[in-house]
Amino acid sequence: MSYLVLARKWRPKDFSDTVGQEHVLQALINALESGRLHHAYLFTGTRGVGKTTIARILAKALNCETNGVSAEPCGECSACVEIDEGRFVDLIEIDAASKTKVDDTRDLLDNVQYAPARGRYKIYLMDEVHMLSKSSFNALLKTLEEPPPHVKFLLATTDPQKLPVTVLSRCLQFNLKRMTPRLISERLTHICEAEGIEAEPAALATLARAADGSMRDALSLLDQAIAYCGGTIQEAAVARMLGTIDRDHVARLLRLLADNDAKAIVDAIREIDEQFPNYSRLLEDLARDLQRIAVFQVVGTLDSEDELDEQEIEELAAAMSPADVQLFYQVAVLGRRDLHLAPDPRSGAEMTLLRMLSFRPANAGEAAGTGGGSVPVPKAAKSAKAPERKAVEAKPAPCAAMANWEDPDWSELVAGLGLSGAVRLLASNCAYERREGKTLYLGLDPRSESLLTRQRKTALAEALSARFGESLNVEIEIGADGSETPLQEETRLADERMEAERQKLEADPNVQAMKNMFGAELKTDSIELINPTQAD
Repeated sequence: MSYLVLARKWRPKDFSDTVGQEHVLQALINALESGRLHHAYLFTGTRGVGKTTIARILAKALNCETNGVSAEPCGECSACVEIDEGRFVDLIEIDAASKTKVDDTRDLLDNVQYAPARGRYKIYLMDEVHMLSKSSFNALLKTLEEPPPHVKFLLATTDPQKLPVTVLSRCLQFNLKRMTPRLISERLTHICEAEGIEAEPAALATLARAADGSMRDALSLLDQAIAYCGGTIQEAAVARMLGTIDRDHVARLLRLLADNDAKAIVDAIREIDEQFPNYSRLLEDLARDLQRIAVFQVVGTLDSEDELDEQEIEELAAAMSPADVQLFYQVAVLGRRDLHLAPDPRSGAEMTLLRMLSFRPANAGEAAGTGGGSVPVPKAAKSAKAPERKAVEAKPAPCAAMANWEDPDWSELVAGLGLSGAVRLLASNCAYERREGKTLYLGLDPRSESLLTRQRKTALAEALSARFGESLNVEIEIGADGSETPLQEETRLADERMEAERQKLEADPNVQAMKNMFGAELKTDSIELINPTQAD
């Protein structure tokens, strides 16, 4: 008997076996159970997320001979079996990519008026419908507007924006989501258990990430991994098959970037090169992790559907300043785009990593090594806009008696508390309001409400208590009383510096000469500060 690939063998046969598209399934189930059926359905989404699969299940639900029109087709009657096998006479499947001409569409629609041969409904399933020509859409439009009662149109596309508005307005549209790595990994685990295949969870997680949101791609990759590994599917073997880099290597490179260690980065690339890696994927993985780090620095948490280790991301977020993270991300994305222009992939990736350090502000490494570069708070205190400020540690005698503070410098205080990660981010988004006895009252920027947890508030109170040698409590209210948070202060200072730099450029003699000679115009919105938190 010929082997049936996993993508076909494990294609869902009913709604209950379909994963990841609950919002679409619930709407279809409700419509089938209530009898409120539309004449045209449009399923949109990226490749391999279940568009045609759900359309075929809907076709079975409409034509099941045992259960009638139902959200639970029997799967055993001749109609259900023939639909599963692709030979049901009243399910007409059209690949619009190969049937783009208007004559093809007219020939197809000539038969719409005739009743189904043996089913309850005649169903037209048109895949990649956006590929139809303008004339074909015009031919289809009239039928979509006034279809016979025995006809249902099920349209699928990966690019709904190419469909005319007149077609979209006549369809009930369902947008299918990309599958999360965690969801794909759980499905692969279930299939491996059912198939009796031994697989390391880390190996399946690697396959899930490589699938890029497509369950079909994940099953195809699983087939490939089974053939490649022979016995147990192991992470190292899967990484070799995909040309991917072990996650430990990616985290190591990120730590070395945070430490500003160029020599160690070159050594790490030399070790990675022994695995015959896909350097484009290496830069992609770096960019993906940097994006997670940036999100964590802003909101203090990761997406619950993300399989990445939150502790690892939190540690990296504490080791890098937000400005560095943004710089590294941008360089990684551009380096991946230009990788084909490099003499070879390894040198292109190596130069991309070194470029991250070369464009990094000269004093950024100092902050990263002290744990002070995790959030954009302390640097504003050292700006030329406020030269009279000094580090909190340098003046403990004002600090020792906080009860005497009438207007404490909260930005300066936060910079000297030694906080890191989400706790420091919480403090950075708070403004000092007042002290009553042993309790400090802070106002939290409403946009950062998600940062506030009991554990972080307790950690902040403990840090303040340790700093001043007395037991202090912290109360955090949503909404500041008009006072500036450290993060807002830094943003303001950066904006002021940006405006000053724009004015300097406008007044620059060279810029003025180019304007006069060539009629040039300075695009001020393209100006970027290398280090927006410190003055030259």
